[in-house]
Amino acid sequence: MCTTSPTISAKKYLKCGYRTIDQMVQAARSGKQNIVEGNAVAATSIETFLKLLGVARGSLQELLKDYEDYLRVRHLRLWESDSKEVEAMRKLGVEHEEGEYFLSLAQTRSDEVVANMVIVLIYQADTLLNGYINRHYNKFLSEGGFREKLTRERLACRNNK
Repeated sequence: MCTTSPTISAKKYLKCGYRTIDQMVQAARSGKQNIVEGNAVAATSIETFLKLLGVARGSLQELLKDYEDYLRVRHLRLWESDSKEVEAMRKLGVEHEEGEYFLSLAQTRSDEVVANMVIVLIYQADTLLNGYINRHYNKFLSEGGFREKLTRERLACRNNK
């Protein structure tokens, strides 16, 4: 068992030394870190903000494909999008924000169930992230960016003198 990976499913179900473990951990970390970094620069650069959120989505899609590949290669079942399992997992994803809850569930489930749980959560995260990107993109279209705001304020200041 590999003990260096922070990802429960990677530690429990993949052999230590597999390149896939590192890739999955880095994709998950990259998705989270790009959201954090994007939000940090949002006030001064909407373009960088949107690019970083796009990179985050790409990282999550990479992670999604790794989990789907895990199921496919092992001939395990991928839950259908309209299945009772997916519906139950979506509900849990809405009701529980804390990662510890899902980690405790993963400790008692098979690799097939854990991989499917993560897949559902990635789809939920992607949907939320896509909505977040679209809201900010539309806000940028209607209000402009940081430079445009500064220009408007500078012109207003000049006109008030």
